[in-house]
Order: sequence, then C-alpha cells, then structure tokens
Amino acid sequence: MKYKLICIDLDGTLLDDKKRISEENIAAIRRASAQGVKIAIITGRMPGATEFIAKQLQVPCILVCNAGTCIVEDKKCKSVEYMSADTMKNIYEIIKKFNVPLWIFRERQWFVTEMDSYIQEEIERVYCTPEVADVETLARGWKKENTGPNKVLVSAEPEIIQAIYEELRKEQIQDVDMACSADIFLEIFPKGINKGKALKLICDEMGISREEVIAFGDQELDISMLEAAGMGVAMGNAIDELKQKADFVTKTNNEAELLMH
Repeated sequence: MKYKLICIDLDGTLLDDKKRISEENIAAIRRASAQGVKIAIITGRMPGATEFIAKQLQVPCILVCNAGTCIVEDKKCKSVEYMSADTMKNIYEIIKKFNVPLWIFRERQWFVTEMDSYIQEEIERVYCTPEVADVETLARGWKKENTGPNKVLVSAEPEIIQAIYEELRKEQIQDVDMACSADIFLEIFPKGINKGKALKLICDEMGISREEVIAFGDQELDISMLEAAGMGVAMGNAIDELKQKADFVTKTNNEAELLMH
C-alpha cells in the first residue's frame, strides 16, 4: 500500500526532547512530499507554534492545531470548533482549588489566567507569548458572539494533573473530552472533536481512504488519530496505552531514523 497522507504529531514524536527536528527526519519528509504524499502536522500546539515548526520542513503541510479543533490554511483557521464560554467558566471554577492557571486557546490567540513557571517554559519552547486575561471577561464577550475557546489546558506536576483529571471526570462535564498530551499537560476540548475527527475531515476533503493514511504519535491525545489511520505508529517513547493500540512501534523521538524508512 502506497500511503497518500502522513499525519505526524509534534512534541514527543517529530520533535526530540530538545524540541528539534533531526536532519534525517526532515529529509525523509521531503522525500515523501516530493513523491506526492500529503503531510499533515496534527498537534495540540496553537497555530503560531505549529507554523514555526512547519516552516523548517519546507514542504506544503496541512496544519491541524489546538488538539484537532482548528485546521489552518494560509494562516487562517478554515475549520474551527469551540466549546461554550459557560463550560470554560465551569472548568475554571473546578481547577481553581489546585492553584494552577487555566490556559485558553481560541484560533490564533492564547490567554492565561495568570503566569507561572510552566507558562514561562512554554513561551521559550513555542516563541509565542500569552495575554493574561480574566475568565469572566472573556466569557462575557464570547457569549455575545455565541462562541468560546477551541480548547483549554492545565499544566502542572504529573500528580497534580492526574488529580485534576480525576476531579473533572467526577464533575462529568457533558460537552467536553479530555486527554493528556504529556504527563504535565491536560487538554480539554469540545466533545467529539479530536485529532482523529480532524484526520477524517482531511481524508474526506481530499478523497483519501483511511487505508492510505499512516499516523505517528506518542501520547493519549494521539489515540484517536492512530485509530482513525490505516496504519498507526507509536513512538518508542509513547505511553503504554498508545503502544497497545498501535499497529507498529518505532524508535523513540530522540533517534534520528523516523517513520518512512
């Protein structure tokens, strides 16, 4: 089977632990693109932080950002999904007792309720800076437009993330799904909208069957994407749950030989 679409997660997959892409992987992706294979970067990252990486590949890329809620073309979100502003407020009320800020993403915008060390580290990684904002104020404006954020996120030590995850599960917020994109990141997004759904939208638009798609990932957030692809590949550094669902396990994100060999 000749694959027509390659879907690649960024952090922990295409990017090594120093947030770099190896020259070998860049060359492999360029070879595939030159042979007519479409390349999709499907990530939890916001558009600006994704475009910065895609530019290094120097090939046409479909960009799926904000955990699958925002498909970017020509620097504009051509397909976008939102959670309600009230849901965002409910989530913030639940997480406040853990003393962690809420990260709020809406298309190309990034807001935070306050700054902390995790946000400072993210600024250095993605070369984007958030705006400190009040949840009530954001919600009030977005409710007038009958809209809200694409996703919200919390970042903290792994044990705090798991405690927040459990608390949010107990609250049974009906209109969201959740998944970890790393042990320090919990992403919360509109129900039924995920990387797998975005992959299917791309395939439908391009007339590509799932059997013609190969996808690569490493975290819980990537499970739906690997399940939607004809061939799902887990990185060697992937969580066990993803490895169990994958068709194949490759090397870690710190080893140069990726994917298409």
